[in-house]
Amino acid sequence: MSTVTQNVVSPIVIDPTYLSTWSHRIWVATGCTVVLVSFMKSIIIGAPYSSNLFVTTLAGLVGYVMADLLSGVYHWAIDNYGTPSTPFFGEQIKEFQGHHMLPCSITKRQFANNVHALARAVTFVVLPLNLLCHDPIVHGFVSICFGCIMFSQQIHAWSHSTMSQLQPVVVALQDLGIILSRSQHGAHHRPPYNTHYCIVSRIWNHFLDNQNVFKTLENFMFLKLQLVPRSWCESNPK
Repeated sequence: MSTVTQNVVSPIVIDPTYLSTWSHRIWVATGCTVVLVSFMKSIIIGAPYSSNLFVTTLAGLVGYVMADLLSGVYHWAIDNYGTPSTPFFGEQIKEFQGHHMLPCSITKRQFANNVHALARAVTFVVLPLNLLCHDPIVHGFVSICFGCIMFSQQIHAWSHSTMSQLQPVVVALQDLGIILSRSQHGAHHRPPYNTHYCIVSRIWNHFLDNQNVFKTLENFMFLKLQLVPRSWCESNPK
């Protein structure tokens, strides 16, 4: 009697918290829409005047630079202060702390799942500006700045992905230094996780770290408010 050995392949179990829901997709679609409307207003209103178009383009470049700085400030604050029970920010604080333990988990999240929280915040900021403001220069800044902020978590996820997992255009943008790359972000994931906070283009990291900007803020928060940042206690990744 012959024995037939069958290989049993275990099904892949996907963590449901990594999956996108319709609520996530709706918020991402809404965020993209308000940013696109802002961008179109910057072009359509400014197009008849070449001088306005130049200044609007310059405002967009400033928005790109500021998005990186704002991503770093927010990342630093979420990494170091608050708890999972903190109102509004608790879930993100929990996710960022888990991300330090399992850095590659961010690559397993579906796109809308990863981006929806920032898309919701961007919607509440940009929508009123779309309704109340008609200055193309303002919209040149707002559309690029908040568009980069909204997608910063996806840029962050790409910085944890291998080159084989990424589209060639993403790899090209990383190589050109336009968006954060794996090598540039790796320094943040060394305990005590207190450097390289900016996650859009990383252009602010050198200045902020060399000038000890965040360390100065931490000392101020400790002396004035007795708040101890988590980075002071995270010499051991466990």
